[in-house]
Amino acid sequence: MEFLGTTQTANYCGPKKGCGFSTLPPAVPAPEIQECYQPYYLPGYRCLNSWRPSLLYKISNAQTCVDEGATCRSTLRPPTILPALRSALFCRYNPHDWNQSNELQMRGAEASRLWASRLTGDSMRLMQDKDQLTRQMQEGTSRNLGQRLSDIGFWKSELCYELERLLNESYSLETVKRRLECAAEELNCPLQVALECLYHREKRIGIDLVHDDVEKNLIREVDLLKCCQEQMRKLAQRIDIQMRDNRDAQHALERDLEDKTSAQFIDEKCFNLRNTSDCISFFHGMEKVDGTISVPETWAKFSNDNIRHSQNMRANSIRLREEAENLFQTLSDQLWKQFTHTNLAFSARISEVTDVKNKLQIQLAKTLQEIFQAENTIMLLERSIMAKECPLKVAQTRLECRTRRPNVELCKDIPQFKLVNEVFTIDDTLQTLRLRLRETQDTLQLLVMTKCRLEHELAIKANTLCIDKEKCMSMRKTFPCTPRLVGYT
Repeated sequence: MEFLGTTQTANYCGPKKGCGFSTLPPAVPAPEIQECYQPYYLPGYRCLNSWRPSLLYKISNAQTCVDEGATCRSTLRPPTILPALRSALFCRYNPHDWNQSNELQMRGAEASRLWASRLTGDSMRLMQDKDQLTRQMQEGTSRNLGQRLSDIGFWKSELCYELERLLNESYSLETVKRRLECAAEELNCPLQVALECLYHREKRIGIDLVHDDVEKNLIREVDLLKCCQEQMRKLAQRIDIQMRDNRDAQHALERDLEDKTSAQFIDEKCFNLRNTSDCISFFHGMEKVDGTISVPETWAKFSNDNIRHSQNMRANSIRLREEAENLFQTLSDQLWKQFTHTNLAFSARISEVTDVKNKLQIQLAKTLQEIFQAENTIMLLERSIMAKECPLKVAQTRLECRTRRPNVELCKDIPQFKLVNEVFTIDDTLQTLRLRLRETQDTLQLLVMTKCRLEHELAIKANTLCIDKEKCMSMRKTFPCTPRLVGYT
């Protein structure tokens, strides 16, 4: 153990060791211990702790060994100091050391004060500079947020305006689509009428089953109606596709507008934040997180592209609406024109058939009159033939009686000659009358056949007139008006 009052470098107790030196060796500086933590020293204080008294080394150097040649085991350390001398041994400072220590303390205090004063001034200037910089940066950020809010408001107004125009255009396009569908459905009635007219006209008989102008116009009308329906349905399908594109553009605008609204709400909240706000807090490391996916140029380009896409969709919709209006006008004119042509063809055909029917009726009346006359002629011829039979019998009976005359009395006299001539004449007359009777009967038969044909033709014409005038024209009295043809109900 060490005695009280001994230094960390002087050990007065312990076994004596012999050495060849009569004096203490020079003081060896204590080894420096490096630590991880380096204390902070103010200027002037760095050498205070390293000062140690040198009186011990002066006392130790004054003692010498008695016998330099002999081995001295106690010359390496001073002799043991008794407790009575311990208080005197501690007085190792001289006035120079005291003055030096006081001067060093004053210089250290002055250096510390100057350093603290300079540090305080620098700190105040640093705080003022940093406060001004922080305030300027906060004001700049607020201005940037305000400008950002202005940009968001501008693009929101543009998006709202474009969205409103797109919605109006989509509504107009949907109205045109409904008109096309209604117009296509409205053409079913005229198409059914035209087809029924064709079906009824197939019931014509005989020679009246002709491919006339009426049938040609009906077929043309049916083809036109089907073509109009097909064009309207195709245009309605194109409009349906365009409406889906409009809805896509509408959803893009609404999504962009919703994002702009959310961003505006967030930026307004950030813009209204102050140093005295209650909802502010520390969020360490947020400045290192970069979750942005766009820059101002691409941000503006995104909304601009959405607006341009919507404008293109509106332009396509306007072109489709104009095409639909032109189609309505063209098809309405064509349908009315074809309907008029068909009705005129019907009227002309009905007039023509009526004229032929009237002529046939006149011919039938004349034929009936001729039949009546032929029947009267036949009756008169038959009576005439019957009237000639008795004179022929008289003449032949006379000749037969005269053949019974005796001998020379059988003379070919004038009565005989006249009787023979009378018989031949009456017989020839009978032959002529019978021939005329047969001719008259043949003519009567021909007239009867002609009457039958005329009656058949009159029946055919009556059937044709019934079909064209009563059935077809009664159905074609009404035709969809122009507003209904263009889709207005």
